[in-house]
Amino acid sequence: MAVLPSTPAIAPAQPAIPAWLLRVCFALCVVNLTLGVVAYFSHWWIYDSNGLGIPTDFINVWAAGRLVLDGLPAQAYDWDIQKQVEVAKLGQDFVGYFAWHYPPPFLFVASVLAQLPYSVGYLGWVLVSIVPYLVVIRAIVGHNLGILLALAAPMAFINALVGQNGFLTAALIGGALYLIPVRPVLAGICLGLLTYKPQYGLLFPIVLVAAGHWRVFVSAAVTAIAMVFVSWLAFGTESWLAFFQWMPRFSQAFLTEGKATWWKLQSLFSLVRYAGGTEQLAWAFQWVLTASVAVVLALMWRSRVQYTLKAAALAAGTLLTTPYLFMYDMMVLVIAVAFLVRVGLKTGFRGYELPALGGALVLIGIYIFTATPTGLGATLIVSVLILGRAGSWWRREPAPALVAAGA
Repeated sequence: MAVLPSTPAIAPAQPAIPAWLLRVCFALCVVNLTLGVVAYFSHWWIYDSNGLGIPTDFINVWAAGRLVLDGLPAQAYDWDIQKQVEVAKLGQDFVGYFAWHYPPPFLFVASVLAQLPYSVGYLGWVLVSIVPYLVVIRAIVGHNLGILLALAAPMAFINALVGQNGFLTAALIGGALYLIPVRPVLAGICLGLLTYKPQYGLLFPIVLVAAGHWRVFVSAAVTAIAMVFVSWLAFGTESWLAFFQWMPRFSQAFLTEGKATWWKLQSLFSLVRYAGGTEQLAWAFQWVLTASVAVVLALMWRSRVQYTLKAAALAAGTLLTTPYLFMYDMMVLVIAVAFLVRVGLKTGFRGYELPALGGALVLIGIYIFTATPTGLGATLIVSVLILGRAGSWWRREPAPALVAAGA
């Protein structure tokens, strides 16, 4: 009897990327890049039409670095001294403060940037920090669409315009989430470096313990301790004492008095204050949300839901649990969206997912054009999409072998 040759198994075809999705992402990239060029040559980015520096967030980085280079790192935390350096560099006064409130390890970055001419340091910081962000988003999506997605986010232009660290924050969180299953030690290093913005690392210990990722946990702890030690050697005890001394004033100004104006913050706390609620009511809502997100994530990370959705949920959760959240910090939302897109490219997008992401995009646009704090709505939309994909994430289903044995 003749034996027919065996045919190799054919892998199922991956769902095609919707052509309109590529066009939309490309168009948004062009818009962001065009706005950047126009802003620079129209003198509403870095320098104004009189050649004076425009007061914006990056000046506090440069000024803090300048004080480090002058041998006075602890004085970077003194609002009045910091402002004197900022005004001298910009060549003009401004209302309020651009206060330095980062832990001393971030003074290493500031001191490097302060050695450069102001415009070079400003543009250099944006261009250098965007590179790891682009690499991480590309790796998460697993397709060149990730580059377009990363550059299409409206928050990217906002972050570049003010010279903030949203690209770096997103890169570290995204890098950690991407590396946890494959390079746990490197993932922990990313988390340890994230301690320059400790409010975004609060959920990680909970999920790492819940899921038993002990190598990541230990690596992160060692990295964080090393950063504290090295910064102590470089900047002295005084810098750490100044950091803790000035933190209450910073909290009082931004979370009690609303010095930054409530519409600029994109948290539930700030939304309650924006609507006229008291500080106590805002904290009550914020703590309930934070506790709920922590419980959900702990259960999800202990469940058998696919890791991609766990990572997406944690990225979105970091934005929901902090009261102090500016639009440039919402670069982290791109991480959650990138993991969702990865799932969609593998299994196909559900009919409502891309329109819902479009709705989140519209909410970000509303913030930009109307100064209305709609960022929380965008985060909630993405969070609901993640939970919808995860399904019955609260159940710890038995292993496949046990299911087969019980059949």
